[in-house]
Amino acid sequence: MLEPRFSGVLFLWLLCGTLVPMAESAIGVNWGTISSHRLKPTTVVDLLRDNKISKVKLFEADSDVLRALMGSGIQVMVGIPNEMLPLLSSSSASADLWVRQNVSAYVGRGGADIRYVAVGNEPFLSSYNGQYQNLVMPAILNIQQSLVKANLGGYVKLVVPCNADAYESSALPSQGAFRPELTQIMTQLVQFLNSNGSPFVVNIYPFLSLYDNEDFPQEYAFFEGTTHAVQDGSNVYTNAFDGNYDTLVAALIKLGYGQMPIVIGEIGWPSDGAVGANTTAAKVFNQGFINHIASNKGTPLRPNAPPMDAYLFSLFDEGAKSTLPGNFERHWGIFSFDGQAKYPLNLLLGNKELKNARNVEYLPSRWCVANPSSDLTNVVNHMRLACSVADCTTLNYGGSCNEIGEKGNVSYAFNSYYQLQMQDSRSCDFDGLGIVTFLDPSIGDCRFLVGVTDKGTDSSSSQKTYQWWILLLVLILPGTFMLPI
Repeated sequence: MLEPRFSGVLFLWLLCGTLVPMAESAIGVNWGTISSHRLKPTTVVDLLRDNKISKVKLFEADSDVLRALMGSGIQVMVGIPNEMLPLLSSSSASADLWVRQNVSAYVGRGGADIRYVAVGNEPFLSSYNGQYQNLVMPAILNIQQSLVKANLGGYVKLVVPCNADAYESSALPSQGAFRPELTQIMTQLVQFLNSNGSPFVVNIYPFLSLYDNEDFPQEYAFFEGTTHAVQDGSNVYTNAFDGNYDTLVAALIKLGYGQMPIVIGEIGWPSDGAVGANTTAAKVFNQGFINHIASNKGTPLRPNAPPMDAYLFSLFDEGAKSTLPGNFERHWGIFSFDGQAKYPLNLLLGNKELKNARNVEYLPSRWCVANPSSDLTNVVNHMRLACSVADCTTLNYGGSCNEIGEKGNVSYAFNSYYQLQMQDSRSCDFDGLGIVTFLDPSIGDCRFLVGVTDKGTDSSSSQKTYQWWILLLVLILPGTFMLPI
């Protein structure tokens, strides 16, 4: 157990500004919607309230989701996708419209409690090669002006969720600094955040450190203690999170903002799709993190001052996400797609375990499997078709369905496609290779899903398309359109 260390650190804080306030950290969740099996937003809001989750982070302004959150008392961080940054950074009229349609329209008495707008999502990610780097501050300034016009400038705070690769260290947390090419913009960003009372939001993923580096000590990714502790002067680090967090703290100190409040925008552990991604590891990591935050121990550079808030990633699995980073990308949820808890988890919010979603409407209990009387010699193209549309990531190496045999693989692929097609009988044909069964073909930990009828509406998609066209017209033909008040 780490002892709080005040000497030296206190002196640095006094040099850099006021002390970081000690307050009880709140646990929230990220609510992603890139899924082929979406529950109704009202069902999800009930799930959040049943689990006493009072903070939620959204990646975009989905009108159905925001309407469902109205009157719930749940505090909301609503995101602006990176793809909108070119428009919002170059057009104040577009920023006005975005704020009016996605913030002003939902706040107020009985409305959604929107506390933050996240401008972009990890826009400084190194893999973007600076694509969004020079768009962030202009977009922030335009949106801030729009919030002020809407009389929301003092209530709704702007933040920029950053990936942990925005800062680096040669070896030790105390040597942390922002990437050289980001120093100028990070200075501008932190100055803006500080002057507006906004926190620095960072996403930290010890799982990715383990996944990307075969030499990374596995126990160092968790909170259970390690034989690979990192000694940094008088400070000792026994887990990757504290080391990563303090690398950011050191980077902020170098900019003169060592007192900047920090929010963990994303943190979690996947339960499938890779070696080391399983429900046991996910439970141990997430529970360890929650307990660590709740202990108020803080970190060596910020003793007794844990993150201001932390948002678990994620609420649900998202079966339509890109698998470019890895198959695990679709399996971060603490709940499966249908709102059923994957493992016991105490959020320390009043319930000892997660409560499942209520009144979920499933399709009938039937599955599509490989026809036992058919020759599967020519099944490859059918499997390729099924898995190009449906989620088959659990079949790959490290997945929970990796060892169910050839016929099991075929059946899993067929069923995933069949459920995605809402059990349309034609979707289980596969030139006679598929057959519908009423016997659950699940094998051990490999679950053959049944789809839900309790699906979200498509209205939000069409609404967002409409908004995009309006914004583009405003940009292309300025002055031509009178914007509605």
